[in-house]
Amino acid sequence: MSLMHRLLSSCLCLLWVLMVLMVLMGLAGTSHAAPGDVVVEGQRFAAQQRVGGSDLQLNGTGVRAVAWFKGYAAGLYVPQKAQSAEGLLAQPGAKRLQLRMLQDVPPAEFIKALRKGMDRNTPEAQHAALQERVERFAALIMDAGKVKKGDVIDLDLDPHRGLLFSLNGTLRGDAIPGADFYSALLRSFIGDKPYDERLKAGLLGRTH
Repeated sequence: MSLMHRLLSSCLCLLWVLMVLMVLMGLAGTSHAAPGDVVVEGQRFAAQQRVGGSDLQLNGTGVRAVAWFKGYAAGLYVPQKAQSAEGLLAQPGAKRLQLRMLQDVPPAEFIKALRKGMDRNTPEAQHAALQERVERFAALIMDAGKVKKGDVIDLDLDPHRGLLFSLNGTLRGDAIPGADFYSALLRSFIGDKPYDERLKAGLLGRTH
């Protein structure tokens, strides 16, 4: 066999091995996928999650973006799917807003967005009743420190306890009581003046 033939044969064998490895890697990446799961910016959101003893459905997903900068992908889990903010906010029971980070973000940026979002989407008459709990939540965020690309934040409503803030599956601090507080937080994402209109539409299940 000529040198050229041997080189060609070696290249074909290497190509075949690479193709097999790519197929195997693809299978491994989807082995835990379930019908209804959604992948956004490489982040997989399960079709269902369990919060406070309740099985929740993925209502929708979206991405928080400013121009080309993408901060996080988000998924909203609720007892019953709905495409209106009013319908989702009125639902009793557990909820989960899951953020999957696409960038490193310092806690001060999260706190700034929290205050702005809640102020803009909450009637002024309700601000005083929420203020102390806003400060408690801001302290939890600051204590968690910088969140990094790949981190997962769960903002859960447990009807018996209130807002639970978890980072990578670890609960941070005590629950912040009150369904009214959680609703105010959620309005920052799906209210009349949300952080991002496209993110809002996605969480409401109006886009894919």
